[in-house]
Amino acid sequence: MSDVERKPPDAVEQGRADPDDRVFKALAAPVRRRMLDALKEQPLTTGALCARFPEIDRTTALQHLRVLEAAELVSGRKVGRERVLTLSPVPIKRIHDRWIGDYARAAVDLLARLDARGAEEVGRE
Repeated sequence: MSDVERKPPDAVEQGRADPDDRVFKALAAPVRRRMLDALKEQPLTTGALCARFPEIDRTTALQHLRVLEAAELVSGRKVGRERVLTLSPVPIKRIHDRWIGDYARAAVDLLARLDARGAEEVGRE
């Protein structure tokens, strides 16, 4: 796709999006989720993280890291000449509390109502 044909960047790409939108965008790519899994185990230098993904070149890996950092899922700090990357779990907790927890509670409530309705049906027989 040429530069002329490229679509304009969306709000997420420009950094103007809601923080949750940045997290969802970051989690949308399988390679970024695998990067988070690697950082969940232990902090890694940028080089060590890139080495775990030989199927992509370093430039592509760094682009993925920028998306993770924009979503505040990963933070980096300089240690000498190296940059150490660490998982930041707060945005994932925020997503869980705001979205997953609410929907899980609604699903449990629905199942409880269905179970109660089923028990009523059995009691009538």
